[in-house]
Amino acid sequence: MARWLTAPPSILSITLACSALVAQAPASKPSLQAQEDAIIKLYRKGAKPRQPSPKGRLSAEEQNTIRRFKEAKPSVVYISALTDEVNQYTGDVMRVPAGTGTGWVWDDKGHVVTNLHVVSVEKDGLIDGAAEVRVTLADGKTYQARMIGWSLAYDTAVLQVFAPLPDLKPLPIGTSKDLEVGQGVLAIGNPWGLDHTLSVGVVSALDRTLPMEFNTNMTGVIQTDAAINPGNSGGPLLDTTGRVIGMNGYIPASTGASVGIGFAIPIDTLNRIVPLLIARGPLVRPRMGFDALVDVQAHMLGVDRGVVVNRVDAGSPAALAGLRGLTYDAKQQVTGLGDVIMAVDGHRTATYGELVAYLEQAEPTSGKVVLDVVRGGAMVKVTLNLDTGRI
Repeated sequence: MARWLTAPPSILSITLACSALVAQAPASKPSLQAQEDAIIKLYRKGAKPRQPSPKGRLSAEEQNTIRRFKEAKPSVVYISALTDEVNQYTGDVMRVPAGTGTGWVWDDKGHVVTNLHVVSVEKDGLIDGAAEVRVTLADGKTYQARMIGWSLAYDTAVLQVFAPLPDLKPLPIGTSKDLEVGQGVLAIGNPWGLDHTLSVGVVSALDRTLPMEFNTNMTGVIQTDAAINPGNSGGPLLDTTGRVIGMNGYIPASTGASVGIGFAIPIDTLNRIVPLLIARGPLVRPRMGFDALVDVQAHMLGVDRGVVVNRVDAGSPAALAGLRGLTYDAKQQVTGLGDVIMAVDGHRTATYGELVAYLEQAEPTSGKVVLDVVRGGAMVKVTLNLDTGRI
């Protein structure tokens, strides 16, 4: 049987009829835009607010977070530091903002704790207090404050706030010695000037060593993934019971904003030095006259323990005592290891920060310290006559 090579007669007639209808169709069919306009007009009618769905029950964890934030908020303050600058054209002295940060109430006597870098300025390589410090409480009231004590090695400052004492509620403190990686934490601060911002996270790591300014290292630092941004410095890091376990203050320098890595000074460190700052004012660290490598740099040279002396200042106590630093070639490549300090006055020092901390806290009464130093594979003792002075 032959196959159809053209449409059957019945199909052909239908096709012709349809063609005629198409030819007679009107040319004024609504455009796509007109159809869309009609739909928009139709759906504009009857617009009204939606009915909210019933609120679900908050989890126990959420309820606890909310409660701890409400309890802590009145004890967290907004700090504004101002400095004096001279107008280069008129010679007038102007008081201008130097920075903002966070602080928290330490006790019932009006003392507020924060980071030193929040309330200080660097001039000619030296740290000096801001010309004026203002503290704003959670109720929006602003009061004058004065920095009464500080420690460069711990980047910590204590303010006396001249506000009614009943308005200053101390935060409860915990301990950092029993912290566990993975436990929940809350950070409260004023990031980017946004007051009383809460972020949550966990303890990401413990016992970090953090390089600080002026060749100091801070040990025992808490690492957290709770968001910490500029303005959070000096704010409390709380555990889930609402106790302060650290003071936030640092993020990786290259980022400038939170990347899930932030650092806090442990509360056990603060609980040791804050009373000293309140009682005696600024801690005075005698000048030694050398700087040291941070841990990572020391490890690259094969040194796993001790303080690696880097450069010794000419005429300094370290130089007069014969302390030896690294040797460098013309391209500033290390060609030889100098002294590695293992102990000061019999106290083992694993880092430069520990050495500085000892000098800040021990206050050697004789004006001298004895360093146990590894030099050329042998242990020798080096006596430094300290040059005391304000940091």
